[in-house]
Amino acid sequence: MKPADTGASTAVGAADTDADPAFATTPATDSRMVPGGPGYRRMSFALFLAGVATFALLYSTQALLPLISDGFRVAAGDASWTVAAATGGLAVFVLPMSALSERFGRRTVMTASLAVAVTLGLLVPFAPSLGVLVVLRALQGAALAGLPASAQAYMAEEVSPSALVSAIGLFVAGNSVGGMSGRIIAGWIAQEWGWRIAVGVIGVIAVVCAVAFRMLLPAPRHFTAGSLRPRVLLGTVRDHLAHPLLRRLYAIGALFMTVFGGVYTVIGYRLTEAPFSLPQGIIGSVFLVYLVGTVSASAAGRLVRRLGRRGALYLAGATTAAGLLVSLVDSVVLILMGLVLITAGFFAGHAVASSAVSRTASHGRAQASALYQSMYYIGSSVGSTVGATAFHAEGWPGTVGVGLLAVLGVGVITLLGTRAARAEARNEEHPATV
Repeated sequence: MKPADTGASTAVGAADTDADPAFATTPATDSRMVPGGPGYRRMSFALFLAGVATFALLYSTQALLPLISDGFRVAAGDASWTVAAATGGLAVFVLPMSALSERFGRRTVMTASLAVAVTLGLLVPFAPSLGVLVVLRALQGAALAGLPASAQAYMAEEVSPSALVSAIGLFVAGNSVGGMSGRIIAGWIAQEWGWRIAVGVIGVIAVVCAVAFRMLLPAPRHFTAGSLRPRVLLGTVRDHLAHPLLRRLYAIGALFMTVFGGVYTVIGYRLTEAPFSLPQGIIGSVFLVYLVGTVSASAAGRLVRRLGRRGALYLAGATTAAGLLVSLVDSVVLILMGLVLITAGFFAGHAVASSAVSRTASHGRAQASALYQSMYYIGSSVGSTVGATAFHAEGWPGTVGVGLLAVLGVGVITLLGTRAARAEARNEEHPATV
């Protein structure tokens, strides 16, 4: 697996009538943003808030699944569909939404997506049945599909290649903060007033984040509108799927998320049962562990510079596997230690893989990122449903077994990439002669 290309065009697109003065520069210089430079801080904070809103909404029911199960009198596997439907909706619609962002602009699509998603978020608390709740959550996931791929494409175009891993790491860190704060707030509120009030509060928080995001995000300067023609879109998708490195990165993203989705969908059920029997507020506070993910995602750039991309993925996979094994012990302290390791490994691996996709794609970056996000959230849906089913059948060891198989897959795929890179290096040293 050779080092990823930057995938960032040096050509500046047509002038944007909504251009931001933060990007003002002389024609002879590269106007893409760098840490400490004009616009970078605003961009980082805006996308951080977008990540907070996305993950807070997407997983707003995950920490509340035991209460939803009780409220609708359904099993864990049935309640888990409130998570799987949202991530599945995102997985299905992320590619079409990325096509819209190629035509109408990254900022426009992200803004519209957040507007629809937060509106649905305010309707979720009024769902009269589990079926209606699942439908609303699926629609919410479909709306949120405009965020992840468009955000990564925006950064690939507007941020200097040398700063891209760090910028995407901050966006992923926003995801972790959103996932953490949403679950903690929802957990404590639900303990006092029920799950409906809890998800309503998360919806209001997301509204605030969405408004601040639109006010802060600098207008693009490197975006050039593409085509909505299906033939062009399918051709771009075929190009990405034909790229060996991109295929490996897509699979790695899906497998990491299978672990994460399964663990965090089921952990609430484990901690509410004997011998722990913890209250909902305490279970929600367990998601403070997400702070570890914020740190590990933000540090992904340094990790890659020190170990290389594949070295960083090996370390992330090993850390995740170690956390799964530690969590098997029936001790709250060791379960928390296991969650720390799982979370650190997952967010580091996700930041490394997703940033490599953005750097590798030389065209159709939104589609390249969309394919990654689609596989990533398919992994989340699979992890949520299979992890919950395994827990129902075998308890926590069943969920851990699913996670370990997924981590093994990450290791195998990364090893195949390592071997491919070595073979290519040998071929370059000793090229075939005719």
